[in-house]
Amino acid sequence: MTEALLVDHRDGVDWVTLNRPDSLNALDPSLIDALNAYFGRLQRDRTTRVVVLKGAGANFCAGLDLKHAMARRAGENATPGVTESLDSQRRIADIVMLMRRCPQPIISLIRGAAAGGGFALALASDVRIAGRSARMNCAFIKLGLGGCDIGTSYFLPRLVGVSVASELILTGRFIGAERALMTGLVSELVEDDQLETAAQPFVDAMMAVSPVGLRLSKECLNMAVDAGSIEQVIAMEDRNQVLCSRSEDFKEGVAAFLEKRKPVYGNR
Repeated sequence: MTEALLVDHRDGVDWVTLNRPDSLNALDPSLIDALNAYFGRLQRDRTTRVVVLKGAGANFCAGLDLKHAMARRAGENATPGVTESLDSQRRIADIVMLMRRCPQPIISLIRGAAAGGGFALALASDVRIAGRSARMNCAFIKLGLGGCDIGTSYFLPRLVGVSVASELILTGRFIGAERALMTGLVSELVEDDQLETAAQPFVDAMMAVSPVGLRLSKECLNMAVDAGSIEQVIAMEDRNQVLCSRSEDFKEGVAAFLEKRKPVYGNR
């Protein structure tokens, strides 16, 4: 049986592939479980410093596998109750929560469809790079559901502003790669076959910095987004700088700067 999620670890970087190309990498129970398990174990993982997330084939992720979900519901004797439905909903939402909690920066490479839950995975990443074929949308409202789901109403306004977020969430319309770049939703726009090449400079830059500094920076950014005041942000920044300044990596970083060479950091 083909694995729903492939993880290729290379020198501190996990290249992670959603591996259901025949179903546009849609989220079925096997892929949902695999994503939860993978991102859940990253919290204490010191060997993985950066994650690159992509989809197999021509698409990133088409969201929930509706054919599978409807077939399963048709085979049930009764409509699922509220508790069971909420559990199923939370299993998917847990993925984006774990993506934000894990200390490793996540770079998503988006081509083709990134719809519904697939769009949520892209939004929960730290950096997004789009291929020219990328088409993203909050598909939920087109299915008779509310337009806000799996963290999209949290991430989108923070990334593109309330006006564009409202447009996308309330209509379910697609945003293409060029407009995504224009609104700041993605960092770069490249040809589809150049996505991994485009990711490499980001990976190299992240791998060249102090491991503990990188982890604390993602944590601080997460907290700063929701901070109630600049005092709270400064307090977190001060705490992180004091922690980093007591590390061997700080000594190495200063020495490398003064000696005009590349630093060699330990994997801490």
